[in-house]
Amino acid sequence: MLVAAVPGEGGSGRLLPLDDRGRPAGAAATVPSLASAVASLEASDSPRWVWPATSAVYPGLLRSGVRVARCHDVELTEALLLGSAGSWGAPRSPAAALARLRGTPVPPDPPPAAATPPGGGQGELFAAPSASSSVGLEDLVTVYADQRARMADVPTSPAGFRLLVAAESAGALVAAEMGFAGLPWRADLHDELLRSLLGAPSAVGGPPARLVTLAAEIAAAFGVRSVHPESPGELLKLFHRAGVDVPNTRSWVLQHVDHPAVRPVLAYKELYRIWTAHGWAWRDAWVRDGRFRPEYVPGGVVSGRWASRGGGALQIPKVVRRAVVADPGWRFVVADAAQLEPRVLAAVSGDARLAAAGRAGDLYAALAADAFDGDRAKAKVALLGAMYGQTGGAAVPALAALRGHYPTAFDYVESAARTGEGGGLVRSWLGRTCPPSSVSVSLADAGYEGGEPAAGGGARARARGRFTRNFVIQATAAEWALALLATLRTTLAGTPAELVLFQHDEVLVHCPADQAEAVVTAVHEAGERATRTLFGDTEVRFPMEATAVDCYAEAK
Repeated sequence: MLVAAVPGEGGSGRLLPLDDRGRPAGAAATVPSLASAVASLEASDSPRWVWPATSAVYPGLLRSGVRVARCHDVELTEALLLGSAGSWGAPRSPAAALARLRGTPVPPDPPPAAATPPGGGQGELFAAPSASSSVGLEDLVTVYADQRARMADVPTSPAGFRLLVAAESAGALVAAEMGFAGLPWRADLHDELLRSLLGAPSAVGGPPARLVTLAAEIAAAFGVRSVHPESPGELLKLFHRAGVDVPNTRSWVLQHVDHPAVRPVLAYKELYRIWTAHGWAWRDAWVRDGRFRPEYVPGGVVSGRWASRGGGALQIPKVVRRAVVADPGWRFVVADAAQLEPRVLAAVSGDARLAAAGRAGDLYAALAADAFDGDRAKAKVALLGAMYGQTGGAAVPALAALRGHYPTAFDYVESAARTGEGGGLVRSWLGRTCPPSSVSVSLADAGYEGGEPAAGGGARARARGRFTRNFVIQATAAEWALALLATLRTTLAGTPAELVLFQHDEVLVHCPADQAEAVVTAVHEAGERATRTLFGDTEVRFPMEATAVDCYAEAK
C-alpha cells in the first residue's frame, strides 16, 4: 500500500492513497493530527509513505511516539535521479522537480537549517517547509509519478536503481531514529577525561591549563615570547626561521623532524582538536539528559556516505569514546565490516580469482598466500593502490603483481579511472552516479586528500581519474552499508534494542544486556543478507566483527 503525505500547520496533514503504480486510488483527506493518522495506518496496513523529505516529516512523528516501516523520500530520490542524468547538484526539492516538469523557473534549494543542539529547543512538531521547497499533496503525487517513470529509464539496471532508492530512503529513517534516540553519554566521565588530558578549564573561556603549558614550551623551543600553535602559518614561519624546511605542519610530516619544538607541537595539536571538537563547550551544547543527539545527513557525501550537521558524530576520537557508556543493565553491540572496500572490488569486478580470495576472513592474507609470496603488507599496498590510484614507491611492483594475477579486477578500476580522466561519468553497483567533470568536488569527499577532480589535461585529469577509480568502489560500499542498516533496522523493530551510531562501515546498537547475544547474531545475519541483496550468490564474504561491550572504548 502506498500513501502520499504532506504535513500541515499545527500538526495537521493531508493524505492520499495511491495504487501500485503510484496513481491516486481514492480521495485526499485532511487530518487534524498527522501523527495519529500515520500511527493508525501503520498498525493496520504498514504502507510505504511517499513524502517530500524524511528530515522534514519523520522527526515530528518520532516526537509523537510514531515510527514507520517504509518510505519513499522524494527529495533524496530526486538527487539520485539528477545525478544519473548528469545533473548532480541541481536543486532537488519537490518544488524544483515540479518546476522542471512544468518548464517554469526552478527555485533554488533552501540552505540547510542550522543544526539545533539538544538544549536549543525542539520548535514545532513538524518543520515548516520553506516557500521554495514546499508543494501540495497533488503536486507531490505528480512528482512521484514522474520519478517512477524516470527510475524505469535510468542508464543502469532499473531494478538496481529502485533498490538504491529504497535503501537511501530507509537510511533516512534510520538517521532520524538515531538522532531521536541519541547516543548514551556520561557527562561526568567526559569531564573527568577532559581534565585528565587538558587540565583545568579556563575561567575566562581561553585554552585549558595543559594547552597553556604546551604553548609556553613551544615558544621556548623557538626562542620567542609567545606563539599560537593552532596557526599552521605561524608554526611554518617559526620552523623556517629555525632552519627547518618543511612543506606543512601536518603531524605525519613533523614526526620526521628533529627539533625540540616538535614534541610539544604534536601534543598540542592532538589536545587542541579534542578541546575544540569535543571539549566542555561541545558537551554543554550537544549532550543533554545523558544522550548525544546529532543530526545525520544521509547521502551527504558524493559517494553516498553520510555526513553530520553539527556535533561531529562521525568523528568521535577513540579517547573520547570512554564517555560513551551503556545504560545500567544494557550493553552496546559494536560491529564493523572487515576490509569492506577490497571485498566490494572482489564482488563487483567479476574477477574469479579475487572472489575466491574473498572467501577468507583476512582478504589480504589470502591474497598474500595466492600471489605475493606470503607478504601481506605487499598485498595490501597493491589492492589499496589499485583502488586509490597510488602509482609510486612501493606500490609499483605490488601493482604489477596485482595486474598479473587479478587482471579483471585491475581493469575494473582502471576503466573507471580512464572514464573519469576523459570527463565521463561512472556509477556504483546500484546506479549512484559521480558528479560530472564540470562540477568541482573535493577529493576529500571520496575519502582521500588531493585537488579537484575536474576534467582537463595533466594533473587535473589524473586527479579526476583517481576520484572516479575510487568512486565505483566507495559508493558501492556505501550501498552495502545502507542495505545492512535497513536489514538490521527491520530485525530490531519491536524490540528495545536501538541503532544509536553509524560511521561508514561501523554500527552501534544499544540493547538490554540479556539481548546482546541475539543482537550479535542479528548483525551477522544482516551482513549476510545485505551481501545477497546486492551481489546475489557471490563467493565473496563480508564478515561482520561484532562484540558486546559496556563502553564504546572497549571495542577494538
